[in-house]
Amino acid sequence: MKLVSYLVSGRASFGLLTDNGIVDLGQKLGDKYVDLKSLLADDEGLSIAKTYLNASSDINEQDVTYLPIIPNPNKILCVGMNYAEKRAEFNETSSAPTLFVRFPDSQTGHKTNIIKPAITNELDYEGELAIIIGKSCFRIKPEDALSHVAGYSCYMDGSIRDWQYTWFTAGKNWPSTGAFGPCLTTSDEIPDPTVLTLATYLNDQEMQHDSVKNLVHTVPELIAYISTFTRLSPGDVILTGSPGGVGKKRNPPVFMKDGDKIEVEIKGIGRLTNYVVAEK
Repeated sequence: MKLVSYLVSGRASFGLLTDNGIVDLGQKLGDKYVDLKSLLADDEGLSIAKTYLNASSDINEQDVTYLPIIPNPNKILCVGMNYAEKRAEFNETSSAPTLFVRFPDSQTGHKTNIIKPAITNELDYEGELAIIIGKSCFRIKPEDALSHVAGYSCYMDGSIRDWQYTWFTAGKNWPSTGAFGPCLTTSDEIPDPTVLTLATYLNDQEMQHDSVKNLVHTVPELIAYISTFTRLSPGDVILTGSPGGVGKKRNPPVFMKDGDKIEVEIKGIGRLTNYVVAEK
């Protein structure tokens, strides 16, 4: 099942993405769920959504403006340096997960614009697998962690490199630099995330490619580690890290500029597409 968040005729909603369009769950279930996060927070929410899998679509995809899959997560926790090639590029030697935060208001949706800040020419791409939490957990064991996942999505975790110092947060929270989509693919369709492969394309040229099985810290390990110090709630997002091949470490460096197209594709989930525009 693929779930999406969007604006339609100025109204924020959420629904099921099908081959024939979108089934507008916000319209059908709005008296019970105000958004996708509230649907995930209900133990019966995904089961109720599944009853509409064979319903006729209400909306054509071209009539919506996509929102981030979870527009209003309580937390977005980002993991850095989590692929061997990326660690080698940045000379990372720490054995502990590298964590930082992204703010919800720095996000944008599928087929929308990534904004290159006027202050920089070092807007870099980072394609990542996003985990969306479905069940609250605190101090969970790795072997139990996947049962708390609602699903997975693609993320383009844009980085302002000349504002990334030893503290990553300053380079990660500029408006409309974190693209999240196109959909949440539920975990029943991806019982084992290690089978997923991720690729990032800049203007149709492949820039990153790796398998999720090559994560240094696995999906269950990340959930367990993070839940040791903070309670994870439905709709919370964990970004699992980006493969090697980022623009900063190329020779010469390759940064995103006005007019570029950036895409993150994960087989079994979808292809997140965004367009880079310069800040006015």
